[in-house]
Amino acid sequence: MNRLLWQPSEETKNRANMTRFMRFVNERYRLSCSEYDELYRWSIENIPELWAAVWDFTGIEASRGYDRVVDDLGKFPGAMWFEGARLNFARNLLRYSDDHPALIFKGEGDLAASMTYAELHGAVARLAKSLRAMGVKPSDRVVAYMPNLMETVIAMLAATSIGAIWSSCATDLGVNAVLDRFGQIEPRVLFTVDGYLYKGKAFSSLENAGAIARGLPSLRKVIVIRYLGTKADIGQIPHAVFWDDFMEGGVAPGIDFEQLPFSHPAVVMFSSGTTGKPKCIVQSAGGLLLNQRKELMLHADLKREDRIMYMTTCSWMMWNWMVSALGIGATVVLYEGNAMHPDEYAMFRLIENEKISVFGTSATFINQCRRQGLEPGERFDLSSLREMCQTGSPLSAEGFEYVYRAIKRDLHFNSISGGTDINGCFAIGCPLVPVLAGELQRWGLGMKMKCYSAEGRPVADEVGELVCESPAPSMPLYFWNDPDGRKYREAYFGTYPGTWRHGDYVMVHSDTGGITFYGRSDALLKPSGVRIGTAEIYNVIESIEGIADSVAVGQEWKGDQRVILFVKLANGHCLTDDLKRKISTALRERASPRHVPAEIIEVSDIPYTHNGKKVEVAITAVLHGKPVLNRDALANPQSLDHYVGLAAVLQRE
Repeated sequence: MNRLLWQPSEETKNRANMTRFMRFVNERYRLSCSEYDELYRWSIENIPELWAAVWDFTGIEASRGYDRVVDDLGKFPGAMWFEGARLNFARNLLRYSDDHPALIFKGEGDLAASMTYAELHGAVARLAKSLRAMGVKPSDRVVAYMPNLMETVIAMLAATSIGAIWSSCATDLGVNAVLDRFGQIEPRVLFTVDGYLYKGKAFSSLENAGAIARGLPSLRKVIVIRYLGTKADIGQIPHAVFWDDFMEGGVAPGIDFEQLPFSHPAVVMFSSGTTGKPKCIVQSAGGLLLNQRKELMLHADLKREDRIMYMTTCSWMMWNWMVSALGIGATVVLYEGNAMHPDEYAMFRLIENEKISVFGTSATFINQCRRQGLEPGERFDLSSLREMCQTGSPLSAEGFEYVYRAIKRDLHFNSISGGTDINGCFAIGCPLVPVLAGELQRWGLGMKMKCYSAEGRPVADEVGELVCESPAPSMPLYFWNDPDGRKYREAYFGTYPGTWRHGDYVMVHSDTGGITFYGRSDALLKPSGVRIGTAEIYNVIESIEGIADSVAVGQEWKGDQRVILFVKLANGHCLTDDLKRKISTALRERASPRHVPAEIIEVSDIPYTHNGKKVEVAITAVLHGKPVLNRDALANPQSLDHYVGLAAVLQRE
């Protein structure tokens, strides 16, 4: 059993929204649930009743109620949710219109701004009126090539208030990567920006914006925000107009929130695109509202007095998740720039100054802080911080322990895992149960999750495939340009028909109820047929002095597979025979002899997606002489060049 790191107090449990929800369910359905695990079991055995209770408890606003919760849970995929209901996505995020802070923006340097709910309501109203005046209507696509600004949030809310379909990419994506995404959905309007700041340097976005606009013949308007404050020339961007000139002036009008079916498309999300052109994942307004309201209010215990901030760009689903906190009336803190500028304590200084209570980040950031030996708990007043969320890639038990040792001891560490595919979580935290090192606390309510063995049977206490055995409202409606649904079915249902295979490698602990994640199953290692998750190797390697980063892949070799470990060294360190022995010994003793790599090779860089995930599959392709289909999907595509040279050497050995 992993080490206990945090136990919720009775006061924490009594104040939790999850406790109030349990009482609500008990009263409505004449139950006697007293623990989360009892509530969870009920939720997956009574899925329609669970989602009906979430609808009412979280206050979903609809102009017309639903006729039934779901038509047939056996239609997977294809179940229809909340038929008959009419609602609007933006209306549910703008349920408040008062002087409570809605958005606080902090950028690199002295850039800062804020907006109340009343001011946000007015800004959305003016922009929505201007969009309607130019002819934007329900189901039109409105997209953004934007940093994490308040204007990005306003644009999303204005578009979805009309019933337009929203999609966004951050300005760190290159032109081809953006066109691979937006080109598939033929947008009518593009929001963009004159530039952005990163590590104290200003970068213009106008050349990229112009190339993107010229590559999207469907565009009728490009709206440019002045972020850098320069007198930018937008003459080379087709159909371009500045935000201030486009925005309806005068007194803010009322917002005409288009009332649409629960299943009306609200958002198109994109897969990472590391194995080909990104998949266009279409998600419903109602499904996103309901699931994210459940996760934020119940699992993250978010309340109106909270201030929530997630380290994210608007390319990542966590941006959507964070912005949905507006529907609870909380204050959303937006940060734009490098997380360690002007120094490595920038995020903790932000927590102190803005009194952030819920802070979200990645395993990459936590490990970076840990490797640098940061002790933010000693240097900053983090008394406002009551919860820390983490996702993106698996975090080791040592990473969990670092949070409690160096950041804050009395803290709900909410490690979550789900995906862009559902714009939400399968495994998530719960304020009613303990936090154990290296374990995500529980499955989310209503998510009928299992771990399958290689033979396709449910197992516990052994590593296997993460699957979901029943539909949920935020699962994709469909993929764009996939009229017969073939791509959708192949993506999730090709391995186990009627069961969603998510592509993660996990273990369910029968003694604790927690879940450990071991990485993506497409990066699974199989030396001598033994299945190894890459996170099992990284969890050991990250604690070895001198190793800044690492990536493990499997190479087909003499009728079997061997493990190749690439290491990026910390400054001042060399890959000596002694360090190689230290790595091999640590893996043998702390994992198993099967985890010991056949080769340990130094590299200058490791490929990552723009969302901070290692891309083992791209390196594997290079080692086997296969093309990397979409280098633009990587944050650092030039890193692959080094592996091309290594591939020939490894094939000869």
